[in-house]
Amino acid sequence: MARLDATAFELPVDRIREGWYTDAYFNHAKAVLEGEDLHPCVLMQVFQRHEAMLGGIDEAIALLRLCSGARRPDGAWEPGWERLEVRALAEGDGIEPQETVLTIEGDYSLFAHLETAYLGALARRTLVVKNTAEVVAAAAGKPVLHFGARHDHLLVQPGDGYAAHLAGAAAVTTDAQGSLWGGRGIGTVPHALIAALGGDTVAAARAFARRFAGSIDITVLVDFDNDSVGTAVAVADALGGDLAGVRLDTSGSLVDRALADQPGPRSERAGVTPELVRRVRAGLDDAGHARVRIVVSGGFDAERIRAFEATGAPVDAYGVGSALRRGENDFTADVVKLDGRPCSKAGREERPNERLRPVD
Repeated sequence: MARLDATAFELPVDRIREGWYTDAYFNHAKAVLEGEDLHPCVLMQVFQRHEAMLGGIDEAIALLRLCSGARRPDGAWEPGWERLEVRALAEGDGIEPQETVLTIEGDYSLFAHLETAYLGALARRTLVVKNTAEVVAAAAGKPVLHFGARHDHLLVQPGDGYAAHLAGAAAVTTDAQGSLWGGRGIGTVPHALIAALGGDTVAAARAFARRFAGSIDITVLVDFDNDSVGTAVAVADALGGDLAGVRLDTSGSLVDRALADQPGPRSERAGVTPELVRRVRAGLDDAGHARVRIVVSGGFDAERIRAFEATGAPVDAYGVGSALRRGENDFTADVVKLDGRPCSKAGREERPNERLRPVD
């Protein structure tokens, strides 16, 4: 896989160069080295502690390529990339605990201020890749839609969207999430539009179809009235061939009208359940709409998807949001050599990795 161009990330280069995003002690370290005219040649080694898929490595390299260097006395920035030797794994590579994923060799004063930034990029993106890969595996070939945009700050969207795409997510919901790989955001007729048109899902679906039929696949949320079967059939009848799918997103505090007669504890009937999906599927099929797909969302993670798949629920696609950013996958960087000789914190000795490849 070709590495992403460094400029694709639209990094705030000037701020990064000045240490705005850097833990202060790294800025202080850089200032000491520059003030004393010291230029130690170090080998920096980066690793993490889990079995995972690597994400964010191209972003980390972009930070080094664009932001390593030093400010000259006249105020001009003198780039440092050409004086560094960088070796790295690739986006999407499987990685083992403690495996070295990146090394940086050269004058430490040129990149001391970037450790916070490149470790953060690796930690965030690898977490999204790992979580998405787990969800995609649980879905057993059914599309997983990345619904994570609303659960985090807008500025993380491009990198997170690329990480999810790398791990097999079928689609994202914002153009920003697709910007690094040429994708576009997809979505449904939202609850807010339904409410804005008087709570009439059919009216909202018709208005949506008048504007977008033929240009995008139309999928409609059908739980506004807590009657997913009735609403799904009504929307399918109204839109006919313009309807691609319906989406179930019933609140976990509600029991859909279709399940009012189902025995068992309320907790087992609330929200989107396999039985609700089966009843919506049966309702659509009986009404002659077998081609309409069913998307489910609302609190899905890998464990819940596996449970749905184990029951044979007729789900066509899963929308997954906040589960894709939960947990941690932190990275650590250590100096392991100084001027070609071993020099490291106890327990953090050099771990060579023959899988690393030079970065031009």
